[in-house]
Amino acid sequence: MARSQQPKLRKALRLTDGVALVIGITIGSGIYSTPSIISGYFVSFSGIAAAWIGVAFFIVIGALIYAELGTRLPTTGGEYVYLTTCYGPFVGFMFGWSQLFIIRTSAAAGLSIIAADYVGFFFNLSPTAHMAVALSIIWGLGVFNYVGVQWASLFQKVTTLIKVVGLIALAAGGVFFLSSAANLLGTTLPTTTGVGPFGNVIAALMLIVFTHIGFDRVGYVAGEISNPREVIPKTMAIGTIIIIGIYWLMNTTYHYALGMEGMRGTATPAADVATILIGSVGAGAIAILAIISAAGSINGTMMSSTRVYYAMAHDGLFFKTLDYVHATFRTPSRAILVHCAWASVLLVIRGSFETLAAGMVFAILIFYTLTTLAVFKLRRLKIGEEISWKMPFYPWLPIIYLVGVVGLLVVRIIFEFEKSLIDFAFVASGLPISFFWLRKRKNSDKHDAAAT
Repeated sequence: MARSQQPKLRKALRLTDGVALVIGITIGSGIYSTPSIISGYFVSFSGIAAAWIGVAFFIVIGALIYAELGTRLPTTGGEYVYLTTCYGPFVGFMFGWSQLFIIRTSAAAGLSIIAADYVGFFFNLSPTAHMAVALSIIWGLGVFNYVGVQWASLFQKVTTLIKVVGLIALAAGGVFFLSSAANLLGTTLPTTTGVGPFGNVIAALMLIVFTHIGFDRVGYVAGEISNPREVIPKTMAIGTIIIIGIYWLMNTTYHYALGMEGMRGTATPAADVATILIGSVGAGAIAILAIISAAGSINGTMMSSTRVYYAMAHDGLFFKTLDYVHATFRTPSRAILVHCAWASVLLVIRGSFETLAAGMVFAILIFYTLTTLAVFKLRRLKIGEEISWKMPFYPWLPIIYLVGVVGLLVVRIIFEFEKSLIDFAFVASGLPISFFWLRKRKNSDKHDAAAT
């Protein structure tokens, strides 16, 4: 079928869909587990609060950057489009390859493990059954995405509403019921690690950044958003504000109820707080909420990242079969199948959440750096739609953001060189493959030019 005759992606996403996508992807499992780990890196809650506020400041700037990029180049593919436009097909391919090979599929596999863990709260699962549940979650969500973006978006909105209401209810319940209990926010303890104050802060910041990853994903489905110039900036603003507010409420509630000692003594602070509030029923409610949160994050990532594979194939930089929109469902159905298949392979081969999540943040920070630099180039060369929404306080805000992202990269390399090297190897694995696809595209372009 000729490209001109192919069905087009349906422009069915509106403001509520975009906000649900941002929140649904970002609030996955991090807020249920990372706060207890982070508590070991600080002496008191005041230091923890400062770290979360600092990261929130950078996330707001990042959202502003991506809002401008998404309105300047409002086509499906997000960062792939921005990077290809600014740096050429090689960088675009390396980004897309990293998304499929390690970043987004690892997230799907890892979160499916967490969801299966919480299913195990209600049922005694053997290792085989646990794996089957995790795989079923990936493919079940794949079906939602396959049969129509409107169905995947509906699932996203419902799960996002449930997780937001659930987390706010837990935080509000903590404020109301614990107001008569002892306030443990002021408790202090020595740190539990031996990497020094600076190393502690960097390690904590990496975890906090991990919990915020997701704000960048709306641009991936820009081609399916009605009126993206208006919707994308509003989506970024509303979504990030809600996320930051929920994270602040949850951290404050955790530490109010459990204190530094209680936080360090548990891997499930949300369940512990719920148990204090409403007894053992609370732990079950949190288990359900964690499953919904993980499933919503997997679904949102699948909605967005599969559009990158489709966009790459459409540009002749990936398997041609992925340049396909289902005639009935109007979705990039083959890209969705590939995403589910590779996530399943990673799940079976690697097996643990820690292993799957290890390479994500480092690789993402590399492309955050390149994407931020793209803002300067697009503005300078007046690339894209000049009537687009423009971020305020340019160029100072993107400069601050760039310094922060590069700083985290450099410090992570210094403190965790071997892990950084392994993470980079996953990204670099696309280099030999890129030469094949770039050569193939070049030959194809020459053939098309000769034909005309």
